[in-house]
Amino acid sequence: MSAHDDLDAARAVAALDALLADAPSIGGSLPPGFALGAERFVALLLAANRRLNLTRVTAPDEVARFHLLDALAALPILDAMAADDVLDLGSGGGLPALPLALARPAMRFTLVDSSTKKTAVLGEFAAELDLRNVAIVAERAETLGQDPRHRERYAAVTARACAALPVLVELALPFLAIGGSLVAWKGPLTVEDDGMRRADPVIDQLGGGPARIVDPGLPALGGHRFVIAAKERATPSQFPRRAGVPGRRPLG
Repeated sequence: MSAHDDLDAARAVAALDALLADAPSIGGSLPPGFALGAERFVALLLAANRRLNLTRVTAPDEVARFHLLDALAALPILDAMAADDVLDLGSGGGLPALPLALARPAMRFTLVDSSTKKTAVLGEFAAELDLRNVAIVAERAETLGQDPRHRERYAAVTARACAALPVLVELALPFLAIGGSLVAWKGPLTVEDDGMRRADPVIDQLGGGPARIVDPGLPALGGHRFVIAAKERATPSQFPRRAGVPGRRPLG
C-alpha cells in the first residue's frame, strides 16, 4: 500500500461525509470509528486493485459515490428488515458487504465469491479491518445453495452487479429463510422493464412474493434502485440448478 492510496482513501471518505449531508438518516446511524474503517478499506481496495483488477472506479469522488454511498444506501432497508444474518453474492472486492459490515457490527455477513483469488483478498481485508462479523466462502452460488449449512438460513441476500435479475433470483432465493428478502442493487428501472417482467414468475416459482422497486432517494447515485423480493415459501429442492445452468438457461 502506498502513501498515494492512503491519500486517495482519505479524500474518498471526506467526499462521502459531504454526500451524507443529504442522507442524515444514514450518516447519523453510523457507529463511532466507521470513517476510519472505511478509509482503511478504501486504501486496501486501491492497493489490491493494482494486482487483481477488482474495480474500475478508483477516483476518490467516484469511490465515495459509487462504492461507499451506494453500499450504505441499503442500510435503511436492512435495518427495517431487522436482518441479522446476511449473505452477499459475488462479493468481488468486498462491495457492498464490507462497508455494510463496518456500518453494522452487530450484523453477520457471509461473503461468497467463486474466485479463490478474490476471496483470499477479502479474507485479508477482513483481518486488516478486524471485522469479526464477516465470514468468507469461496464457492459457486449454485453449489452453496444446495448446502444445508447455508440453504434457507439467511435473513437477507445482498447482490450488486452479480447477474441479470432472473438469474440472480435463482441463485439468491435458495439461501433465504422464509420471511427473508433479496436486496439487489440495480440501475434505473421500472416495473415495466423486461428484466422485472421476466423475474416475477421466477420469483414466484422459487417461493418469493412480488418484487418491489425501492428508490433510495439519493440523487448522487444517478438513479440507482433496489429490487426487493421477499421469501414466502420454501424453494423447491431442485433449485438452484447445477453450476453454470442458471446463467446459460435462465428460468425467465
